[in-house]
Amino acid sequence: MDKALKFIFIALFFVSCQQKINPSDIYKINGYWEIEKVVLDNGEEKKYTINEYFDYFELSNNKGIRKKVKPQLNGTFLVNETYENIQVRTEKDIIYLDYTTSFAKWTEEVVAISDDKLLLRNPDKNIYYYKKATTITILDNGKKTK
Repeated sequence: MDKALKFIFIALFFVSCQQKINPSDIYKINGYWEIEKVVLDNGEEKKYTINEYFDYFELSNNKGIRKKVKPQLNGTFLVNETYENIQVRTEKDIIYLDYTTSFAKWTEEVVAISDDKLLLRNPDKNIYYYKKATTITILDNGKKTK
């Protein structure tokens, strides 16, 4: 019973604290994003300290793409021709990203978005925490530049 009450309290807390997203904010997604962590549906947390790939989003007129890109030490990204089509959909004040490829279709809910943070909930109820990616540039024998 004690676990059930804790679960109900936590669920109510998240529902009451959920950010209402303005549809015009969806374009803050455009750009490069790095996964910080994933919180699984059971509460378990997986941190990503080093990411080999970033997610690149490009949206316009409620449509767009998401690509996996590989950051390079000179500040550029390696990109291939593989991408996912995105359709932005709003339903009962909740914004969804509907993805399609030649092989699959799925939806993610936009839980929160700001200029530098993005939270997406996948169909398995796992929440992906992203931070806005910055380029990596290392020059002059290892001295990091801004």
